[in-house]
Amino acid sequence: MTPSTILLLIIVYFGTLFYISHRVSRKDSGNDAFFTANKNSKWYLVAFGMIGTALSGVTFISVPGEVGAPSGEQFKYFQFVLGNALGFIVITKLLLPLYYRMNLTSIYGYIEQRMGLYSYKTAASIFLISRTISSAFRLYLVVIVLQRFVFDFFHIPFALTVLISLLLIFSYTYRGGLKTIIITDTLQTFFLVTSVFLTIYFICDRMDLSAVSAFEEVKNSNYSKIFFFDDFFGSKFHFIKQILGGMFVTIAMTGLDQDLMQKNLSCKNIGEAQKNMFTFTGIFVVINIFFLSVGALLYIYANKNGIAIPTDFVTGKPRTDLLFPEIALNHLAVVPAIVFLLGIIAATFATTDSALTALTTSFCVDFLGMDKSENTRKNTVRTRHLVHISFSVLIFFVIIIFNTINDSSVVGMIFKVASYTYGPLLGLYAFGLFQKSRNVNDKLVPLMCLVAPFVTYLINENSKLLFAGYVFDNELIVLNGLITYLGLYLTSSRTSEKISF
Repeated sequence: MTPSTILLLIIVYFGTLFYISHRVSRKDSGNDAFFTANKNSKWYLVAFGMIGTALSGVTFISVPGEVGAPSGEQFKYFQFVLGNALGFIVITKLLLPLYYRMNLTSIYGYIEQRMGLYSYKTAASIFLISRTISSAFRLYLVVIVLQRFVFDFFHIPFALTVLISLLLIFSYTYRGGLKTIIITDTLQTFFLVTSVFLTIYFICDRMDLSAVSAFEEVKNSNYSKIFFFDDFFGSKFHFIKQILGGMFVTIAMTGLDQDLMQKNLSCKNIGEAQKNMFTFTGIFVVINIFFLSVGALLYIYANKNGIAIPTDFVTGKPRTDLLFPEIALNHLAVVPAIVFLLGIIAATFATTDSALTALTTSFCVDFLGMDKSENTRKNTVRTRHLVHISFSVLIFFVIIIFNTINDSSVVGMIFKVASYTYGPLLGLYAFGLFQKSRNVNDKLVPLMCLVAPFVTYLINENSKLLFAGYVFDNELIVLNGLITYLGLYLTSSRTSEKISF
């Protein structure tokens, strides 16, 4: 498939998104539509669209690539997914009712009412930093694929490729915000899910495998081991570690994250929001099984056809993230290549457009007070546009920096960073929910949230020595949250009245 054909496909794809954005936002581009979609979203559209937001291009490329990684990960990621499902249930039953009861636009309004101004700004700042970094990582992955297989052909530098990608996202989100994204993400999730199933079909067809024989091929391969119970202390893959990590990473990165919660809060009521979350959870678990199956089939196909894992142009090391695009774009026919491109573009841009909207919402509400502002509509909309542009620029610079230092799987890097950045949020909300007879020392909260990740890092670096050879993985976020919680408790004071929210 030629770079010119790929570029034409991208132009048509984004032309469709621009048309949808124009149709949706032409009658209403105000702040209520941007922040909450006027609280009129259909729960089934939100549930389906959230699949694209939650999965992203990282799941589309990096998860299949990790199946055959030299570290022997196989299907261990599914243990993490099961933990994710438990986390989604906690969010549905515990956090969503709280947010709806308090009628929040930004979920960090809970921290303001429960703990105070300094705590509130700290929580919102943690989200802004965490989501900016994780969104940059996710977009980075698709950009390096586009760079390698399209823009290098036209001698366009990497930085310009990143800039073009962000300009495209900005152009169809800056007016309608969440109201537009609810519709565009539904379309993009359709492309994502369709791409997964069609990719499996095309690979099986090339290897003359039926659905049954493909299942047997994966089952009998060296890639299909799901549950790891050996060496609890020394292995990162142990079942308990993955379940705990998956559960608490999900609670923090979804339930305490303005991005995905903003979509839930756009539903009419708590009942519809909970139906959305339960439906989303079921689809999420099933679709990840198919992503892992794609990974196993890719490695089986590569081994049979002598295809090596591509090397990174920057580091010169093998990079499993690039195996899927290498096979799809260079070793299969034109139609499978188109299917792959639609899948990765849909997955990545569905995540980034949503994150950019959430970042803008959080800053406008939590720092500029637009939900309380007495400014004219015209002035606040103009300010919102400037904030939207600013976060686009910030994500651009994070990607450029990340490109110079990264040599590992992006999915692993995202969850590693999340363990440090989202951990204090976990501690803040846990304290607020479970210590209703104590008040924090509001001015000390920012310090506690800075100290906790630093202490967590020191413990992680010396865990083998401190804990008889224990190695942390994603459950590190639990330690980070616990340290934050303890710091808040030790600096808090007992209140005479039990706090009711």
